[in-house]
Amino acid sequence: MKSIIPNISVNNCQEAMEFYKNVFGGELKNVKIADTEEMFKGHEGKVMHSELHVGKNCVIYLTDIFGDKSQSSHIQMILGMDSKQEIEKVYADLIKEGKAEYELQKTFWGAYHAVVRDKYGITWGLDYNENN
Repeated sequence: MKSIIPNISVNNCQEAMEFYKNVFGGELKNVKIADTEEMFKGHEGKVMHSELHVGKNCVIYLTDIFGDKSQSSHIQMILGMDSKQEIEKVYADLIKEGKAEYELQKTFWGAYHAVVRDKYGITWGLDYNENN
């Protein structure tokens, strides 16, 4: 297996793309809007596909929700951070209009860890271990 790439579907993906770009940094690429695709008639302005490239090895796909798909999140993404400053910044950005499910704190296993459900209903685990 070469990689596992999370695909996040949310309402108002264009807004979410900018939100996540501001939180994680990186560059938006390969953004495709449904305006020109016949099979997406009635969904004009929605994002069919976009990619947020963060660093050299991380990518997140983002799309709008189409049809009757539920927005419940049964998968939590754990993000390994490079520094204490980075985890504090990402935590602060995600918690704006979101909710902490596990406050940022040093854990029994020695890492700084937090779990946040952001304003789009996506659950993020944040992890930084200064010993690794």
